Amino acid sequence: MAISNNRVLDIAEGKVTFRYKDYRHGAEQKTMTLQAEEFIRRFLLHVLPEGFQRIRYYGFLANRYREQKLARCRELLGVPAPEPAASEVSKDYSERYKELTGSSLWECPVCHQGRMLVIETLPRSSHRNLTPIKDTS
Repeated sequence: MAISNNRVLDIAEGKVTFRYKDYRHGAEQKTMTLQAEEFIRRFLLHVLPEGFQRIRYYGFLANRYREQKLARCRELLGVPAPEPAASEVSKDYSERYKELTGSSLWECPVCHQGRMLVIETLPRSSHRNLTPIKDTS
């Protein structure tokens, strides 16, 4: 189901008004009005073709028994179980960064020699500038 009927608030004059959650602002409930054609276009983006099923609700990736089903899939495919992530968790973020990118966070980005040291950490400002930064480019 792409949208439930109780979220559609009004259909009038070729426009559809509906309620949605704005996750960018703390899941705040908001309303939006769209032309009927645009509403239908957006709605159809969520409709699966006949015979398709959403993976998150179906098959070996469904929540119930996922761990056991994935273990069985690995067994049938002859793939070993992944190593526990505890070894990665014990690594420092800078070590992981170097491992993944090949460059060190401690190396000077200009001369690529020596070792960068933290001299001081500035405290976060108690008040934030709420005026937007203007793009002058």
